[in-house]
Amino acid sequence: MASCRRLSGAGLREVLGPAQGLLFDCDGVLWAGERAVPGAPELLERLRRSGKAALFVSNNSRRSVAELERRFSRLGFRGVRAEHVFSSALCSALFLRQRLLGGVGSGESGGRVFVLGGEGLRGEVRDAGLRLAGEDEEAPAEPVRAVLVGYDDQFTFAKLAQACGYLRDPQCLLVATDPDPWHPLSDGQRTPGTGSLTAAVETASGRKALVVGKPNTYMFDCIVERFGVDPSRTLMVGDRLETDILFGKNCGLSTILTLTGVSRLEEAQAYMASDSAAAKDMVPNYYVDSIADLIPGLDE
Repeated sequence: MASCRRLSGAGLREVLGPAQGLLFDCDGVLWAGERAVPGAPELLERLRRSGKAALFVSNNSRRSVAELERRFSRLGFRGVRAEHVFSSALCSALFLRQRLLGGVGSGESGGRVFVLGGEGLRGEVRDAGLRLAGEDEEAPAEPVRAVLVGYDDQFTFAKLAQACGYLRDPQCLLVATDPDPWHPLSDGQRTPGTGSLTAAVETASGRKALVVGKPNTYMFDCIVERFGVDPSRTLMVGDRLETDILFGKNCGLSTILTLTGVSRLEEAQAYMASDSAAAKDMVPNYYVDSIADLIPGLDE
């Protein structure tokens, strides 16, 4: 059972030494808004020099992986390439490609995708070889075979009604990029997340969404397929107990909670004291105040 132990001193080398790589969430872990967490770029550079892989798993579906690559560079993280980044937008597009095009022959179409989300998500769907509802349609229009819900700050009643219309077809998939109900803003306020929009679509359509992002394991399946990582020698570092830490648990990874983002130490301790097995799954193995606290555990 996870013990939620502070990671420091000799424990740092005990945990980091055998690790082949680390998976990092991004928002609240590596950066907050347009500022890198102090010491985060140095940590990634030290990991690189130590021969340990650093990969990135984000539930944020607003940006394409190409945009995220540019953001890493802009915030002072060197050497991070798009292939190292697994966003819920990318993985949702890959999931839909498998489901819609997996059994389709060359030159055939698996139908279109109706996307509730921004251009970053729409771009990943296009790049996966899928066609979007409402774009370049010819008569007769291809059927919509999936509704994909991501972060959409232009969400409207009309979009909700359109999605529900497509979902009356039982063969039309309902897929959500991630379950995050809200996101913190820099002024302490919150903005609704994909989970809130997905709940609206589920309620209005009577359907249940397939969720691609953390804490579900599909993103890790994508990582294993590309890089062949060993779960027993990989650490998951995140700031949100209900997604990042539970994701690590579901994937068989040791987990580290950093306190620079959403979840608080008191929440982890409350889960640990709970009689619920589901709550205990959200308890991290370790915690740090910031990921910069991991630096002393790495070789110079």
